[in-house]
Amino acid sequence: MMFIVRTDGPAPNLAIKMTRRATDGSGKTDYFCVGDPGDLPVVPVHDGWYADDRGGGVAIFGQGKFWEVRDTPFSIVEADDGVAERSAAPVAEIVNVRGAIFGV
Repeated sequence: MMFIVRTDGPAPNLAIKMTRRATDGSGKTDYFCVGDPGDLPVVPVHDGWYADDRGGGVAIFGQGKFWEVRDTPFSIVEADDGVAERSAAPVAEIVNVRGAIFGV
């Protein structure tokens, strides 16, 4: 599970996957972390794209359960284990779409 710790203090003692300047204009830093946040102030993530300050970012889906760190919007640097497991699943039966729709 990924979440954001937004602080103007030191970096949290967690696995930090990406950092950026906070987008709320507070001058704080957003730390995109995985692990147990304990009692740290956490900003919840929603499905979507969170850009960093260098042209990359984090893609979040599944309400923070699945994530991909990218150095550009199209190249994945690191992904959570759930995505890797899901993408390694066997492909179901191949369907002839044209035949299914048009009977050809």
